[in-house]
Amino acid sequence: MSQEDLAVLDSETRDAIDIDRTKGDFTFPERNKFDAGRGLTEKTVDYICDVKGDPQWLRDFRHRALKVFNDKPMPTNWATKDLENIDFDVIRYYLSDGEKPKRSWDEVPADVLETFERLGIPQQERAFLAGVEAQFDSEAAYSNVKEELTKQGVIFVNSTEGLHKHEEIFRPYFGKVIPTGDNKFSALNSAVFSGGSFIYIPKGVKLKQPLQAYFRINSENFGQFERTLIIADEGAEVMYMEGCTAPKFETSTLHSAVVELVALKGAKIQYVTVQNWSSNVFNLVTKRGLAMEDAEIRWIDCNIGSRLTMKYPGVVMKGKGARGEVISIALANNGQHQDTGAKMIHAADYTTSNVVSKSISVGEGRSTYRGQVHIPKHLKGCKNNTECDALLINTNSRTDTYPAITVKGNKHSTQHEASVSQVSEDMLFYLMQRGLNEGQAMSLAVNGFINDLVREFPMEYSVELKRLIDLEMEGSVG
Repeated sequence: MSQEDLAVLDSETRDAIDIDRTKGDFTFPERNKFDAGRGLTEKTVDYICDVKGDPQWLRDFRHRALKVFNDKPMPTNWATKDLENIDFDVIRYYLSDGEKPKRSWDEVPADVLETFERLGIPQQERAFLAGVEAQFDSEAAYSNVKEELTKQGVIFVNSTEGLHKHEEIFRPYFGKVIPTGDNKFSALNSAVFSGGSFIYIPKGVKLKQPLQAYFRINSENFGQFERTLIIADEGAEVMYMEGCTAPKFETSTLHSAVVELVALKGAKIQYVTVQNWSSNVFNLVTKRGLAMEDAEIRWIDCNIGSRLTMKYPGVVMKGKGARGEVISIALANNGQHQDTGAKMIHAADYTTSNVVSKSISVGEGRSTYRGQVHIPKHLKGCKNNTECDALLINTNSRTDTYPAITVKGNKHSTQHEASVSQVSEDMLFYLMQRGLNEGQAMSLAVNGFINDLVREFPMEYSVELKRLIDLEMEGSVG
């Protein structure tokens, strides 16, 4: 943007647009002590088990998952055929320097520390977080939670540590919300998962500050497969925030995570994601929560970047009076396909779900909404509201909507609204009369489209989100 352009903007807008394009696009030389090599075989799974010291039951679990992955066909009967371009034989499935996660940033290796400092993670921890986990390729490099929370019994560690030190809490829920055979990519994750978070919030403990995990890919031809399990005991409350970046490589990179949430009676879990992958990443993630009686699970999800994202956060409302919500924003730019949505499964009386999804397609970008709402006949008093809005910026932009709503019986209330719109020439004309150029006017219009959802994000993330939107909108007109 020229100095002349900047001169007509107020300082807040200038700050939003003056963003460092290279924030996530950097890498350091690899120094891995453990490398599982390329390709996925039983030997790969055994290598990971040996390095991590997995117990026999987990080794068996991984091998069963590998068989499921190999047996399941690629889901191109309903999803994009771009999935066929993933070459599983060239991907490296485990990379680690062999170091245990540090409790102090001073102990983190210098290049890893510089990576997370450039991404602003230590500063965020000091400013407003209750705990942070920072993962570098396959393993966490840093993991820490405030001492007073530890004294209250809060557990926030990586999945390996959770498995080894807290198996009695971890194992009963692990793989139960999302079974290995749920889909091809949950099976892949189950076979080779490493890293991710394990969180347990004891009964009645309500965290006032959020916990955060940040996942960083540093190596080329790499697959990152973190596994996260969050359990909020009765009456507990937690907000968890997740961020991700990867540098731009010429070759494709794979990110395939599994996230399971369990909210016991009266508990609340809020899971906030802002993903800004580089344009070479296949981002294939399975996320689902289980909400018991009077419990609440909210997914707040923003997807920017990646070559292909497939992600449909869901809530199974298993207890009477449970609530589920998905708030999502997706922005698809040139060469990108954001295939996102939500699943709401009502499995108890008087359960309530809400889905609000907004997508923006820029240039030749493609956004897809896939939704599933299921309310069986034997239940009563269930409610669902689904709103799905798409904004097309250019004539070659594309959006698709595939809602699947199954409601049986006559004792329920459901509502579904969908819209597709374009930024009108009149709107741009009026904004340009206020001194903005066409690109700035378009950026303002797009931010207006999603403004009501951006307010749902924590303040620190909403600022980042607006900056990312502005960046993506540069050069979008024409």
